[in-house]
Amino acid sequence: MAEAVRSPRARYREQTRDEIKELALRQLAEGGVSSIALTRIAKELGLSGPALYRYFAGRDDLLHALIRDSYDELATAIEQATPAASVAPRARLVTLATAFRDWAQAVPHRYLLIAGAPLPGYEAPPDTVARARAALGPFLPAFAAGEPTAAIRPVVKELTAWVRDDEQVRGWVTGYLDGKPTLAVCGTALAGAIQAWTRFHGVISLEVEGQFNGMGFTPSALLLAEAETLADSFNLA
Repeated sequence: MAEAVRSPRARYREQTRDEIKELALRQLAEGGVSSIALTRIAKELGLSGPALYRYFAGRDDLLHALIRDSYDELATAIEQATPAASVAPRARLVTLATAFRDWAQAVPHRYLLIAGAPLPGYEAPPDTVARARAALGPFLPAFAAGEPTAAIRPVVKELTAWVRDDEQVRGWVTGYLDGKPTLAVCGTALAGAIQAWTRFHGVISLEVEGQFNGMGFTPSALLLAEAETLADSFNLA
């Protein structure tokens, strides 16, 4: 069925919402989350304060939209970088880690919006969980055939139980794996993906925040070392 034609009013509303978000992102890049001010945005757009609230109910509603967009952009960047299924798991992991870092480097303010310290009193909308899982999902197949070392097995055991007991998590994991994966395969894949997230997030966050400035190494080399060490932990080919 052809997409319904939007009315001029609907198009204007969408355009104005996009302009509001662009100005909010500029403020975010200049001074972080706390610098986002609806009154300043309204002034730049030539709107009154009450008029702005016709597009976003408040600061938190605007943050919701920015967070959703950021997760969706990250998920798209990682999905577009995902290698073919024939690529070896270790090489797949390195490629995805690089894509993760590249996106964060390109838009550090958006990365810190979703991965930085939470704003006091703010709660992200529940649907960000699904969006975060979309970004993490492509990492799952890299670990599906892994053989965890002894140090990793306790984590695999816990996450295998999570897959077993949580239908939504099970559906998310199996949706990224070929065929009908066993519970053990799902647990291994999830354990690997979670550890990839924690390891890569650590390196990328420190780099984006400037914590490596002046140190005698390249963050990309550190990220690669983390990827290779993690691959060793799961005996990836």
